[in-house]
Amino acid sequence: MGHPASTEKNKQNDPQQGDKKPLQERRAADDITLVKRSQNGDLEAYDELVRRYQERIYNIIYNMTANRDITDDLAQETFIKAFRAIKSFKGDSSFYTWLYRIAVNKTLNHIKNRKEGIAMSLNSVDINVENHPDLVSLINDKTPLREINLNEIQEKLNIALLKLSEKHRLVVIMHDVEGMSHDEIAKILDCNSGTVRSRLFYARQQLQQLLSDLLK
Repeated sequence: MGHPASTEKNKQNDPQQGDKKPLQERRAADDITLVKRSQNGDLEAYDELVRRYQERIYNIIYNMTANRDITDDLAQETFIKAFRAIKSFKGDSSFYTWLYRIAVNKTLNHIKNRKEGIAMSLNSVDINVENHPDLVSLINDKTPLREINLNEIQEKLNIALLKLSEKHRLVVIMHDVEGMSHDEIAKILDCNSGTVRSRLFYARQQLQQLLSDLLK
């Protein structure tokens, strides 16, 4: 492993490690072009938008439902609805924010209407679960919980998440699993960032209490 200073220097000299903002801006501008073409009936342009975001849309739905068949259906419905409504897209937010909101609303409606048992899946963060800020105190070197198998902890975490309301579970998934910022989540959920922070804080408090009870 190289010296931290050397690593940082190499990153600065590597053109692939530069500021990401221009790339994000280029992607957003490219999205606008594709959206305009799609609004004019260009199916190839819309297919490109689907390819660009289908994995991320699939992930958020799957993390809320943990059912691949349901996820496939909801993801397909999301892109169909977005295509039908794309002429109403005014560009007030990024295309991805608009699309993500459709996916989230469809998923929440599905959960509300079907009231199915949900087995949460957080496979994308299994490797980092021991470093989760709300779990550190539960699995540090000073407690016997270090001996508990990681899979057992993951199962307990899933059980605890199921006990949260959909709106609190959603912000945990979007922030802690998807890595989205408070502002991004606020735009998608059509609320202010303060509300997002409040929900996240409450959800983490509840998780810590639930995990404390489950791990006794």
